[in-house]
Amino acid sequence: MSRIDYSVWDHIEVSDDEDDTHPNIDTPSLFRWRHQARVERMDEFQKKGEDINKSLTECRRKLAEMQKKLQEMKVSTSDDAKVELSKVQTEEKKLRKEEREWEKKMDEFNREEKKMPWNVDTLSKDGFSKSIVNVKPDPSEETEEEKEKKHKTFVEKYEKEIKHFGMLRRWDDSQKYLSDNPHLVCEETANYLVIMCIDLEVEEKHALMEQVAHQTIVMQFILELSKSLKVDPRGCFRQFFTKIKTADQQYQDAFNDELESFKVRVRGRAKIRIEKAMKEYEEEERQKRIGPGGLDPVEVYESLPAEMQKCFDEKDIQMLQEVISKMDPTEAKLHMKRCIDSGLWVPNAKTDGDEKEEEEEATYEEVKQEPEEPKTE
Repeated sequence: MSRIDYSVWDHIEVSDDEDDTHPNIDTPSLFRWRHQARVERMDEFQKKGEDINKSLTECRRKLAEMQKKLQEMKVSTSDDAKVELSKVQTEEKKLRKEEREWEKKMDEFNREEKKMPWNVDTLSKDGFSKSIVNVKPDPSEETEEEKEKKHKTFVEKYEKEIKHFGMLRRWDDSQKYLSDNPHLVCEETANYLVIMCIDLEVEEKHALMEQVAHQTIVMQFILELSKSLKVDPRGCFRQFFTKIKTADQQYQDAFNDELESFKVRVRGRAKIRIEKAMKEYEEEERQKRIGPGGLDPVEVYESLPAEMQKCFDEKDIQMLQEVISKMDPTEAKLHMKRCIDSGLWVPNAKTDGDEKEEEEEATYEEVKQEPEEPKTE
């Protein structure tokens, strides 16, 4: 027959009304004072825990924003973006360290709370008002390569389902879809939706971007809620929908503010990507135009005197000869050499290799001898 362990009762604080007091002492008043002092100590201790939890939640919120910003910045490869990316990565590491420190303080608080003796107030508390399941263990920090590989594998497998979720509009539809596909409630889905928003904005599908942005923030709020409750996001997404559908104004305002802020960031990232693509396109076109001497005909044309530009515009060799004859020979030769190097002017090719310099020197004279018609862009 097993024995019952009564040692747990040694951890109970004796009730006030069991104390022996002197006959001349107002016992009821003494009990009230003692009870009040104990309640004040408990309130102070509870406030300490709430402050730690509040700081931890705020730290996690900032960390989530930094991680989201980091994910958005990875699509850009410009030098400025790389410098900014390095700063954001440094800030993310700092926030991760701060998060671990607050988690350590919270663990210490929880251990201290468990050691506190029970009393009439704590024993009478409702201990079943909330249940938390699927406690999420703290994962070891993943490397960037591991994160990218995990993201790629997940997207390859569930891209169709993620896109479907991004197109949903009603709260109930979103909740039901996540209930049917709980594996979508994760960071990988949120990251894919962010990139999807930027792609849509680049394609100028603004209304569709705003819809997907809404679903992106839905997923972000669920992930934030899971972090604050320290549970797997799959076990708390219903709580998010319950709260957002009950028209909690403060919660709704916070959601809308984050949504608007996110859409602004998406437009900014899309603009940077478009500008980068335009620069790349312009550079490709410039490389196609480059003449035999490595100069851009457009840039050379814009550097010519207005009189010479007019000659090329009208393709008038006679006019060009007259303009050249009135210019300083040294300046004329310089302009004509630049025209040849850019392909804007094609002289009669007589020789190659060693006689190239002789061709360039003769260019000034060739203009007077009606060479081939000048090219125009």
